[in-house]
Amino acid sequence: MVINKRASYKGLSPASEQSSAAGKGASKKSNTRPEILLRKAMWKAGLRYIKNVEELPGKPDIVFRGAHLAIFCDGDFWHGKNWASRKKKLKRGSNADYWISKIESNIKRDKNNTQQLKQQGWTVLRFWESDIYNKIDQIVSSIIKMIYYQDKLSEVSE
Repeated sequence: MVINKRASYKGLSPASEQSSAAGKGASKKSNTRPEILLRKAMWKAGLRYIKNVEELPGKPDIVFRGAHLAIFCDGDFWHGKNWASRKKKLKRGSNADYWISKIESNIKRDKNNTQQLKQQGWTVLRFWESDIYNKIDQIVSSIIKMIYYQDKLSEVSE
C-alpha cells in the first residue's frame, strides 16, 4: 500500500514572497525546453507519443501507451541530480532548510510515482535535463530500443 504524504514546510519559508512567486512562475510543469527538445528528436525519428497524461501517476511527460512506456524529463536542480554534492552546496546557501526539504520531497515523490507506475505494469524511463541537452541521440536510441523490446515482449505473451 502506498501512502501519499505531502512534504511539510511548516516553520520553513522562502527567502521572500517575491522570490517564491518568481521561482514558482519560472518553474514550468510541462513543455519545458528539455521536453520539447526530446519530443522533437523523437518525432524526427518517427516516434509518435502522447504527452502529459494526467491519469497516470506523476503525469508523465511522454507516454507510449502501446508499449506501456512512461518517460519523465527531470530538471537537474528540482529533481536532485548529483544530490549529495548539490545538497552540500545548498547547505552553504541562504534558506538551506527550505530548499533541501523541497528537493528531497521532489525526489521522494518521483520514486513513489515510478513505483506506482511499475505496479501498474508500466516501464518508466527518467532522463536528466543535462543528459537531454548533451546526449539526445543516445536517449532517442534507448527509447527506440525500449519500444522495440516492449513490442517483442507483448508478441511473445500473446
